[in-house]
Amino acid sequence: MTGTLYGLGLGPGDPELLTLKAHRLISGAQVIAYPTPDTGESFARSIAAAFIPDTAREIPIVIPMRSERFPAQEVYDSAAEEIAAALEQGQDVVVLCEGDPFLYGSFMYLYARLAERFPTEVVPGVSSLGAVTAAAGRPLIARDEVLTVLPATLPEAELEAQVRKSNAVAIMKIGRHLTKVRDLLEGLGLAERAVFVSHASLPEQNVRPLREAPETAPYFSMIILPGRDAHV
Repeated sequence: MTGTLYGLGLGPGDPELLTLKAHRLISGAQVIAYPTPDTGESFARSIAAAFIPDTAREIPIVIPMRSERFPAQEVYDSAAEEIAAALEQGQDVVVLCEGDPFLYGSFMYLYARLAERFPTEVVPGVSSLGAVTAAAGRPLIARDEVLTVLPATLPEAELEAQVRKSNAVAIMKIGRHLTKVRDLLEGLGLAERAVFVSHASLPEQNVRPLREAPETAPYFSMIILPGRDAHV
């Protein structure tokens, strides 16, 4: 008998937004894996830290945080091998994921490598979309409006084309792309409706109109453009 692989959504950052199922699986974990930068602490681990058993074996998945390309496939190949070894020994492995595992989540790369070989369960988490709109106090879509979720990493022309044809927009992965996105929305006359949110649900949460956003933004920030029918 092999162990079971769990892709566990942790929510946006506030430990109180963990699901009961996530709390149960973390508290009883034999092996816990999580993404971590090559410098600094793991955000995923910090969310779950209070619930990780002292007896649990930890597998950090070290991901370089640099703008230039790095051998991502090798990182996930190596992590998958180490996780597979634990599963083959009959140990369950809990992989911690910020937000939801399948919404821009890195767990999908481990899932692709392991799900056909081992019993696997994906445990959804509160997504950053829900956390950001709650923090902003702004409904995002209503009635028959359509929500478009975009990564700020898109080329500017493609980003503009997508925004132009959308009712409501959530732009994720802002980081170093803040100026590009702000200028684009200003040029389209949409900045007045846009809201900037960073670190949703955390003590350092920052919510403000886009025109009052800081000059730099963390990776975990988002700009939302609510639909015209979505209002309070």
